[in-house]
Amino acid sequence: MILITGARGAVATRLAALLHADGLPLRLGSAHPDDLTPPSGVPTTRLALTDPADFPTALTGVKTVFLYASPDRVTDFITHAEQAGVEHIVLLSSSSVLGPAPEDDPLAASHLTVEDALLASSITTTILRPGSFASNASAWAWPIKAGRPVSLPFPDAHTDPIHELDVAESARTVIRELRYHGGTFTLSGPESLSFTEQIDQLARVTGSPASIKRVTREEWKEEMAEYVPGKYADALLNWWESNDGKPVALTRAVEELTGHPARPFTTWAADHMADFTTG
Repeated sequence: MILITGARGAVATRLAALLHADGLPLRLGSAHPDDLTPPSGVPTTRLALTDPADFPTALTGVKTVFLYASPDRVTDFITHAEQAGVEHIVLLSSSSVLGPAPEDDPLAASHLTVEDALLASSITTTILRPGSFASNASAWAWPIKAGRPVSLPFPDAHTDPIHELDVAESARTVIRELRYHGGTFTLSGPESLSFTEQIDQLARVTGSPASIKRVTREEWKEEMAEYVPGKYADALLNWWESNDGKPVALTRAVEELTGHPARPFTTWAADHMADFTTG
């Protein structure tokens, strides 16, 4: 049995479909299982990763876990997983842990805490470290649909947007193939693109005009305060500033694991065109 945590997430949804098509037994865990739309015949369970009361039921009979982890109760989760006989955990982490001082970055530190806890456990752990998800561009959907400019403090900052399906296919491989168990893989998209380039590509693919309004750090934080808490906003801003005008490093891990190159950002834009268009 394979347990997929955070099953409402874009990667988990894609992974569940892939593994179900492979005929593998699955269980989908979510803090809100009633909101899930699982593949036919796939059971769901309540699993809030911050509530250890959910762990025993969710982990019963499970040998493999795909984990979106919260650092808050990760040691409790590991203890229950060990007691349940889990043999393999695939962790969706982040390449932010590779930064110069990840312990000082709240985004990176949370991932690093989970990685360290799992690597200190008795369970074989495989770590996937994607860079920037292409889906981060979804934050621009509302202004583009409304015909308003996208507010950006560092429009020339580079990221390596990766399609969630490439992450899901990579996870499928490391779950299914024993030779990858225990490995660590840094996943990137195929190109380093500035935000300006990404928005230009979105406009071309979707046919929706898009423009940029350069704002200050504080203006962006104020605009995003409802969605991004202050300390995380500062971490993002610092990361963007450090990559302002500077291409980011790329890897070929997606191709190694899936057998095909990572999908370009334009493919993600076409797959999510409805998010950026009206009608």
